[in-house]
Amino acid sequence: MRILIADKLSTRAVQSLEQLGLDVEVRPDCTADDLPGSVSEINVLIVRSTKVSAATIDAADQLSLIVRAGAGVNTIDVERASKQGIYVSNCPGMNSDAVAELTLGLLIACDRRISDATLALRNGQWEKKKFGKAPGLKGRTLGILGMGAIGRIVARRAQALEMNVLAWSRSLTDEIAQEWNVGFAESPLDIARRSDAVTLHMASSNDNHHMINAEFLSAMPDGAILVNTSRGTLVDTVALKSAIQEKGLRVGLDVFENEPGAGSGSFEDTELAGQICCTPHIGASTDQAAEAIATEVVRVVSGYRESGQPPHAVNLCQRTPATHSLVVRHFNRVGVLAQVLNLLREEGINVEEMENTIFDGASAACCTLQLDQAPSEDLLTKLSVQEFVLQVQVEGR
Repeated sequence: MRILIADKLSTRAVQSLEQLGLDVEVRPDCTADDLPGSVSEINVLIVRSTKVSAATIDAADQLSLIVRAGAGVNTIDVERASKQGIYVSNCPGMNSDAVAELTLGLLIACDRRISDATLALRNGQWEKKKFGKAPGLKGRTLGILGMGAIGRIVARRAQALEMNVLAWSRSLTDEIAQEWNVGFAESPLDIARRSDAVTLHMASSNDNHHMINAEFLSAMPDGAILVNTSRGTLVDTVALKSAIQEKGLRVGLDVFENEPGAGSGSFEDTELAGQICCTPHIGASTDQAAEAIATEVVRVVSGYRESGQPPHAVNLCQRTPATHSLVVRHFNRVGVLAQVLNLLREEGINVEEMENTIFDGASAACCTLQLDQAPSEDLLTKLSVQEFVLQVQVEGR
């Protein structure tokens, strides 16, 4: 199995992959434009921030797995990968602590205007009177949009600062909020109206695109804080710039719309950067997070090598078109399943999913096939009398 690591990854992880007997090529400076010409005969592609385009996927004639060494997969053309039958896996939760730490850092920096004060001092200006005014965070309300792993960690750490935490996510209920000791908000706009500071922890999706828009920003109190360490597409940049001017919002961003796809490059929106506290998408970039992610990458690749199914695959069909389940108990002999599949083919039935389980001793097995239509009684009879078939059962789904 040939593996291309098209980003920086822990040396320990590379060594672990090599110890599995895998052929590993490391190209940390590989760019999105370089990838299409680099993936021929590659079986597994591992990336962090490098974008994997449709052109790369089309050029990868042997590719079967793409691993995102991180949580989000918005830099990967998942739709094209799915059409080509290529697994896309990620490493969720491994960088949660690092992102939460930066979130709190930006929150405090916005409240105390740390970056502006630093810049003034570097320019030889002692502005104690100007920067000595801050609302402080104790007793104020932090609204969290998205209560996944990162959102929950942020909530706990904000509570350690004695902040009141209000939360919203699509799956959050009042009962769960009580279990987590956070306030429950009915909607994102409810968060905007009731919070002194808002932090975002949601994935990039069509439903979440520009969730933080002019309506949301206008609902926030004047002088409130907005922090985004999640995805740049969650925020309407044009509306944000207006809100900063009109409402005096204090903003901390680690992510931006249309940010560079590589580790270094030019950043064009200096107008926005000049008005906020900001970092260049480094939320997950700590040594602790890097090692945790690297360890998980090795586990994903190892699991795929052993079973053919990688952990954390994000592009599997949640529900196939299957209408019936066919269960065939059989002796574990060569050709038994081939006979079953051939009879299904002759009747024009497609197998949507298939799993064959071997019993202890390896003399018998049970195969479950999810079918796109009901098999006829004649087919069931033919299956039942096949050599080495023990029992046949069909159920509607």
